[in-house]
Amino acid sequence: MNLRSLTQGLSYVGEVPAKRQTYYVFEGKKYFLVMSQSRAKRNAGNFNVVRADAVEYVAQRFERKKKVTSTDVAKASRKPRLVSTSLDALNVLYVLVAKDRAEIDKKFKNERQLYFTVAG
Repeated sequence: MNLRSLTQGLSYVGEVPAKRQTYYVFEGKKYFLVMSQSRAKRNAGNFNVVRADAVEYVAQRFERKKKVTSTDVAKASRKPRLVSTSLDALNVLYVLVAKDRAEIDKKFKNERQLYFTVAG
């Protein structure tokens, strides 16, 4: 993966306020970047690369599903090259929320894990 080509022509998709911090989603040609600011260091942050085909795969696989967790997505994935870990799945779900194709289920705000409802 080439960082120069990855960051070329990025457009802002939206932000996702999660439990502990807000994630900012940007879209490129074949990838999304999910970024967050470091809570410990003011001028630092993290980013995760999410393949666009992984987002489409999860959106189709979990269409109209409720109470979806990142663990559910990782376990149900039949394409480990797209989604192989819970962190991969969580970032895909953040992209879907930013694109208004899913939402974080507020009924479970006291739970440790985030629950998502994927749109149809």
